[in-house]
Amino acid sequence: MNPLEEALKIKDQIIAWRRDFHMHPELGYEEERTSKIVEEHLREWGYRIKRVGTGIIADIGKGEKTVALRADMDALPVQEENDVPYKSRIPGKMHACGHDAHTAMLLGAAKIIAEHENELPNKVRLLFQPAEEGGNGALKMIEGGALEGVNAIFGIHVWMELPSGVVGIREGPFMAGVGRFEVEIEGKGGHGASPHETIDPIPIAAQVILAFQTIISRNLNPLESGVVSVGSIKAGEAFNVIPERVYMSGTYRFFTSETKSLIEKRIEEILKGTTLANNASYGLKIEEVGPPTINDPEMVSLARKVAQNLGLKVEEVPKTMGAEDFAFYLQKVPGAFIALGIKNEEKGIIYPHHHPRFNVDEDVLHLGTALEVGLVFERI
Repeated sequence: MNPLEEALKIKDQIIAWRRDFHMHPELGYEEERTSKIVEEHLREWGYRIKRVGTGIIADIGKGEKTVALRADMDALPVQEENDVPYKSRIPGKMHACGHDAHTAMLLGAAKIIAEHENELPNKVRLLFQPAEEGGNGALKMIEGGALEGVNAIFGIHVWMELPSGVVGIREGPFMAGVGRFEVEIEGKGGHGASPHETIDPIPIAAQVILAFQTIISRNLNPLESGVVSVGSIKAGEAFNVIPERVYMSGTYRFFTSETKSLIEKRIEEILKGTTLANNASYGLKIEEVGPPTINDPEMVSLARKVAQNLGLKVEEVPKTMGAEDFAFYLQKVPGAFIALGIKNEEKGIIYPHHHPRFNVDEDVLHLGTALEVGLVFERI
């Protein structure tokens, strides 16, 4: 059985599934239609199904060891700007990160795997996961038993940073851990014409934001990586009124626990020192949202071998400060998160993930399907 030949046979079907999912995007934990279609096909092909909310755990085959493949299904609250026949039909919702492609690729793999069930060297578990986009759907799947008995896990993400058709693999840290913070700075409000009678929280917030930038530039070892970004600021309503409070929220990114601890410590210290110096007060809520995505060296070697045996072009994909809840699976089970390049300038497929004009090069989706099939037919 040649996975690439099998995937090529159903290339048009994979594209059709992707377009159908694209036209009907569903946000995290709302993937009712998507999961219903996936489940109907899996049951038809002989999979044993367990539901975890809108998520699906599907098993097939026999064997002492189990290999898992994962696809995420949720869309984003983005208004699509592409002018294509399969444009989103749901206002304000769009598959702007490629999860429609992930679901279609794994559905294609599921079909091929089922047709060759008797040749499987391992038991196979397919995970169709909800709510990757900030909902930590991976944790819900793990709580629902997704990793019970699993010996290895793989996931594929379409990747705009790689040329179309190139498989990107990286050993060790690949994607960053992510945290979020929410800040309230309280001063003393008053008339905009009498600032001396107030404690203006707006310039205090400005000082804090600028000081946050020194965490990475002056506190973190230049050979390490980290990010602190303020994404939202809210203060006041009237042009001539100094408000009582400023609200801010943002994100921080890290690859090591040491960097995470440093960022969290300095955020608190900067807030404390700056507000104290200005006779103001603050409130802070800070939390880790997800860990770094760290690929297992042995599983990376396996994935590279499978991709090369299929004749696919393989490159080392650079690290990114983007985050992925696939990291939660990798904390518990050896595995690898793999990138599939989709950038195609000739087709105008150049826009980044989460952009309203994001699109994928559908002509390479069958390569992802073939790689998924190849991985589960490799004895681990």
